[in-house]
Amino acid sequence: MTPHLPTSERRAHVVELIRACGSVLVACSGGVDSVLLAAVAAQTLGDKAVAATAVSPSLASGELEDARAAARAAGIRHIEVATNEIDNPAYAANAPDRCFHCKDTAYSTFADLAQREGIAVVIDGTNADDTGDFRPGRRAARERGVRSPLAEAGMTKQEIRDWARELGLAVWDKPAAACLSSRVPYGSPVTLEKLTRIDRAESALKLLGFRQCRVRDHGTVARLEIEQAQLDAVLAQRTVVVAAIKNAGFGYVSLDLEGFRSGSMNEVITVKPQT
Repeated sequence: MTPHLPTSERRAHVVELIRACGSVLVACSGGVDSVLLAAVAAQTLGDKAVAATAVSPSLASGELEDARAAARAAGIRHIEVATNEIDNPAYAANAPDRCFHCKDTAYSTFADLAQREGIAVVIDGTNADDTGDFRPGRRAARERGVRSPLAEAGMTKQEIRDWARELGLAVWDKPAAACLSSRVPYGSPVTLEKLTRIDRAESALKLLGFRQCRVRDHGTVARLEIEQAQLDAVLAQRTVVVAAIKNAGFGYVSLDLEGFRSGSMNEVITVKPQT
């Protein structure tokens, strides 16, 4: 990682890292990091770059459509592959290392796909800011030989957004996203029923204008995390918001007064597994 270099040199480093791979399969979730990486890979390697998206119940509504649209805009071939991590008891148990089991399934699937396609390296959109966070999935990336050019070049989230905007990528200002399972407290099993109601609830909030939001699933209780600047707006639409969340399958609706914060479920972990 080379965070001391100017942004222009870090961008050039990303390009060189991709070029050195010869051919790449980009793990593309539909978020700004992986979409930017796919666009740069297509510019750098042409048809020797492909994008792949893991499709499963933990993928939020709209993410697959974003990945498809981004691939079309970037001119990169896009492959959709089904993953079955929810059938893995270690994943469904939802221990603090859940993300490892999810990523291990996805990366092994991508590695098999890359081999069939004659592609040399699987790359993902992990950035420099991610490396300081609690992310058990990084161990799966290391074990599966997945490269992270953005992180290796020291690219921060803001620098990636700026680059994506300059390239005209529609997702440049897209709010950060995470798999739906991250809304379920550790120790509470991940089930299709929970993922479905979380997805319905968050989709309803987004339709009401709350772009950056999380619906944390505490059994019959939905704990809403909304950007602090929009907390008043939630209360102003209280009746509509409550109806939408209950219609999604929850019995009670609560509002987290701390507001949205990525990875809030990690706040209660006292002993973190290896990352």
